[in-house]
Amino acid sequence: MRSFAVAVVLCRLAEASLWSLSRRATSASPTSSLPLSSPFIDPDNLPDETLFPGPWERYIKAPANKTRITPTGIWAVEGNVTTSANGLKLQVGEHVAGSGILIGPGGLLTLEFAENIAGRVCFDIESVGGDPEVDISYSESPLFADGEPDATTDRQERDLPLNLEFGNRTGTVCVGSDFVRGGFKYLTVQMPDYPVWRRTEADAQQVLVASPDDEKAASAGGGRDPYEDHWVSITNVWVICTAFPSQTNGRAYSGYFYSSSNMLNRIWYAGAYTLQLSTIDPKEGSALIDYNRLVDHNRSPTGSWYSNFTIAQGRAVTTDGAKRDRMVWPGDMFIAVPAIAMSTYDMSAVRNALDVLFEHQYSDFSLPYAGPPMGFRGEFSDTYHMHTLLGVYNYVLFSGDIPWLRHRWPAYLEALAVSIAKVDRTGLMRVTSAADWLRPGMGGHNLEASAMLSALLHRSAELARWLGENDVDGGTWIKTREALHAGIQSLYCPSTSLYSDNLGQRSCNGPEHVDPQDGNSWVLIADAASPPRAANISTSLRARWLRHGAPATEFPNVISPFASSFELLAHAAAGKPDSTLELILLEWSHLLDGRGFTNSTLAEGFRIDGDPQYPAYASSARNSHCHGWSAGPTSAVVSDAVLGIRLLAPAGARWAVRPRLTKWLAWARGGFATARGRFEVRVSRVVAVDESHGYVLRRNGTMVELSTPAGTEGSLVLDLGDTEQAIDLRGGETVAYVFWQEGSGDDKQAPEEMVEEVDLRTRKAAFNEEEWYMQTVGGGSGVSIIFDESFKAPEMEERPVGVVDWEALERNYVKPLDETSWELEPELGQEE
Repeated sequence: MRSFAVAVVLCRLAEASLWSLSRRATSASPTSSLPLSSPFIDPDNLPDETLFPGPWERYIKAPANKTRITPTGIWAVEGNVTTSANGLKLQVGEHVAGSGILIGPGGLLTLEFAENIAGRVCFDIESVGGDPEVDISYSESPLFADGEPDATTDRQERDLPLNLEFGNRTGTVCVGSDFVRGGFKYLTVQMPDYPVWRRTEADAQQVLVASPDDEKAASAGGGRDPYEDHWVSITNVWVICTAFPSQTNGRAYSGYFYSSSNMLNRIWYAGAYTLQLSTIDPKEGSALIDYNRLVDHNRSPTGSWYSNFTIAQGRAVTTDGAKRDRMVWPGDMFIAVPAIAMSTYDMSAVRNALDVLFEHQYSDFSLPYAGPPMGFRGEFSDTYHMHTLLGVYNYVLFSGDIPWLRHRWPAYLEALAVSIAKVDRTGLMRVTSAADWLRPGMGGHNLEASAMLSALLHRSAELARWLGENDVDGGTWIKTREALHAGIQSLYCPSTSLYSDNLGQRSCNGPEHVDPQDGNSWVLIADAASPPRAANISTSLRARWLRHGAPATEFPNVISPFASSFELLAHAAAGKPDSTLELILLEWSHLLDGRGFTNSTLAEGFRIDGDPQYPAYASSARNSHCHGWSAGPTSAVVSDAVLGIRLLAPAGARWAVRPRLTKWLAWARGGFATARGRFEVRVSRVVAVDESHGYVLRRNGTMVELSTPAGTEGSLVLDLGDTEQAIDLRGGETVAYVFWQEGSGDDKQAPEEMVEEVDLRTRKAAFNEEEWYMQTVGGGSGVSIIFDESFKAPEMEERPVGVVDWEALERNYVKPLDETSWELEPELGQEE
């Protein structure tokens, strides 16, 4: 087994001081009545304590103390590993003499952490013999928790281990700062069999050590006697967490979610934690060593890895994934940005990501496929180009950063024009790049790209309105959107009640007919289908689900949480929030508890039969088990499917709340903060009872409590069966309403009798926050409103396991990124 050596650093335990960027105060948009010069929460100076304390905090995975994360126990031991009489147990407290684990030649020790984590590994070395060296391996998945790491490289199946030579050192020893591992739950320490001779240049880099003042010198291990006895006694192992640098306390969330579904709660917080681990120091980026070489000309051996490429400016930046690629990929942003805003509000990390993309805008005004090391060779994707612009919308919507938008507006308009110019006489966008989210078949008059552009044009008009820009070519935007909606209908396939992928090979009557998950979802997000057709599309998408989730039919053998996150929004947009929740519970529960996953963060994707291989890669070890594009549920249940908190103007100056518990939940509550203040919603199923006799007078009621910031305005929209009622409200106080479904009482109610405002002064609170929904409120005339304890969620429907097409699996493995060309295939590049 080959390995490569890492600089060893004597760890300084003093916590580094944190600094924040100074920025001018953000002024209000034309739609706002509240200036943001003194924001309720400042993205450049995030709070150290949670804004919504409560029992839901037990679901948070992030550590409060980032300087010392210890393993929970031993996962595996092989060979020459012994301990004291205390037994095979790693001490995680203070140093205890004689309590260390002794590793000798051929010994292997694998430790397990409670969660997927990120950072620099440190050891307390009690004693050494014979100038020992060890190889260190990391893995997110238990399937690769052995003497070889999992993979960041796209050139071989596994990464090289890190080789550390301890020499004669004892005390605290940490790996160098260049070797932050962005995601791992399992750490393996292995001592090679001896004799070990000096490693060759082909096998390893020169081993360096660092003195306490960071002055590096040659390793003392070079003069080792290869036949001497070698051993090391380790008393403690811990990790200095380097992720989410904007937060000193990783548990200081600015948002929360809590419901009657334990699984849904776990999924929400796993998404939030996934986004935290994927937010990194910009100087610790890019795990794509071979692609970095095109820019930095490194000579690192194949299979080696670093985390030392500068990918952006500022203190923190949001990236695609914790382990890899540790780059700014705009495709993730449509999913990641709202979820970041609703959990930690690390909007400065989002701004830094957008800034680096605009700073690498090409001379033809197109935007790069990804941030550095891309952006220097003309890498381009039509869809990711638009994802950057959609990221702008979501950033401004949640941050309220109008000055930043005004600064970027000219470049934004130039980039938008690039996409508009590709809409031709077909009424569809003609895609000129095959690059997308690694799915095959991208190109030509494409459904996903056309629907995305429609959604983008709608949001661009919103941005212009917030800026007070009246001189933009809004007429062209409107006409283009109308043309797109008409053109999209030409892709509709009556036989499947879905839209096909393009006008060419993948059309309804084409030889490779495909009805894509991504494109059909975007049609509903963009409101490009009539309500009846949208409902049919939602039904048809649901009918394709398998035991472990929704198949991405455009990419054979793949279940993609990225494309499925779009589908979550699509079902909600079609008025099918039940399907949104059902898909979350179906697919994301497997991402947490399925064989080979981390139980704490959300993976990039997996195989259609549930195996944790992501079918884009031949190596199963390369799957990123902490990928921001998989965090769709974290925003979907807050904004779209359950609590329904939708911001309509920057930082929530205007808002709409449309709560929908769905058939899956008895109660739910949650909220988040922006620069304007807190937004919070509580929803529970209730019944009305006679206070004297306890008779149930009305069933099928839902009680909603709503708190919004002062100086804002919005509406509470209540679903009343076939009708709905909107109540206009102003922020600054807590209000509550009960709405009853038609036929819930003895007599049929008129619509105005189906909604009642609740006087919260009559509330008798539950004994604790854990059971907050067990409250009682007076309904007037001797009637009380109480929680409906009779509710039971339905059983999940049984579905078949997906069947792998092994030939297609091998055919669709992607090449190493630095060897990939995104030129369109001839049949996709010509007129269909």
